[in-house]
Amino acid sequence: MDTKTTAKLDTPDITTPPPKIWTAGQRLDRLPESAFHRRMAAMIGLGLFFDGFDLYMASGVMVALTSSGWATMASNAYFASAGALGTLIGAFFAGWLGDRLGRKFTFQFNLALFGSMSLAAAFAPSMTWLIVFRFLMGIGLGAEIVVGYATIAEFVPPRTRGKWGAVLFFLATAALPASNAIAYFVIPMLGWRWMFAIAGFGGMTVWILRKRMPESPRWLELVGRVDEAERIVEEIEAVVIRETGHPLPLPAAATVAATSTLKTSDLFKPPLLRSTTLGVVLNIVAMSSLYGFIIWLPTFLVKQGLAVQASLGHTTLISAGSLLGVVLAAMVTDKWSRKNSIILAALSSAVLGLWYSNAGSLGATTAVGIALISTLYFGFTVGFSTYVPELFPTELRLRGTGMSSVAGRAASIVAPQAVAVLFAFDGIHGVVYTVIGMLLAQAIIVALFGLRTTGRALDDGEIVAGR
Repeated sequence: MDTKTTAKLDTPDITTPPPKIWTAGQRLDRLPESAFHRRMAAMIGLGLFFDGFDLYMASGVMVALTSSGWATMASNAYFASAGALGTLIGAFFAGWLGDRLGRKFTFQFNLALFGSMSLAAAFAPSMTWLIVFRFLMGIGLGAEIVVGYATIAEFVPPRTRGKWGAVLFFLATAALPASNAIAYFVIPMLGWRWMFAIAGFGGMTVWILRKRMPESPRWLELVGRVDEAERIVEEIEAVVIRETGHPLPLPAAATVAATSTLKTSDLFKPPLLRSTTLGVVLNIVAMSSLYGFIIWLPTFLVKQGLAVQASLGHTTLISAGSLLGVVLAAMVTDKWSRKNSIILAALSSAVLGLWYSNAGSLGATTAVGIALISTLYFGFTVGFSTYVPELFPTELRLRGTGMSSVAGRAASIVAPQAVAVLFAFDGIHGVVYTVIGMLLAQAIIVALFGLRTTGRALDDGEIVAGR
């Protein structure tokens, strides 16, 4: 090696492209946080916000549909299940498209579908058409969630990956109190159609803003588009150098898993079967909790005698716990074991769920409800936004995340129908006790089979090998 080349390797002042001995992932992993990371989080997070807005507003819309005579409990169940079926299909194809055609293409396609169908739903002439539009909206929504969290993980360094996942989850979760608060004022004054118009307009606005978002260099390098990956990484490095005013450190050596021969079928064989199992369990429990309890909560309260507006007001109050849970997760997810955090959150939620179902007064129910929502969303944040994408290598990341999401979406299709049966049998107790059982099962499975991912490189060979 000549003197000039040696000097380039020995000095940390990297103003020209590093030698090819470093991968795009290694170069991205050594970068400090910068305006680039914040812009990426904003572009992805805003899309997740409006997706979440559409998801969470279903509870208020279903109440309005029932009280106005536009729908029955049965047609509301079909409305909820249609959206869930759409998200299942969207999650499946997002995993395949994202790994085959790229993260950016999949992002833009699903957001355009979601936004346009939301606007169409605002003009639905009948409940049947509303259910159809809800199904098509769901396809875009399911894809957005799969691609969003996996993509941010491929850009940010391991030491803060959990925090950035939590930032996205915060923006998505902020849609819960936002949709409840907006529904509280908009639905009684203007009607439920305006909720779909707001979601659709917001989604299409983000689609325009996100057209300049870069493709993942990790994915580009994997599919042989090395020059394009090189150009994007250089642009990111230039942004960081200008912002910090300091030279960049050398990339750290890493044990990188060989992924060039992996196929979709490998997700269902050791060692990746363990990752797939964990992802499936976390998604099923999260979606069952969401569709089996949180979304139906206003309807439960109306059935127990509360007025529609009082029900929406109570739900708005306890939904504030969702943001508290996400903030707490952001504070600890990079400092403490994600595996242990998920276990603790599941056990705490089970205890609080039991307490909630037996609270006597509305005041006690509200206080316990805030704590319950907080622990549920703490676990969702750590598991859903960060842990699941970390379990899979880059070549299969979106397919693994997508397959896990498909299982959760399948559960969310069944959940509305199951809720109607459980509520008729034993009221809110039957619903809550079922969710408690699922949370306890999740805690046991993660305790036995969970992997350590905190602070480790995305393609760490030991993670891929199930260690």
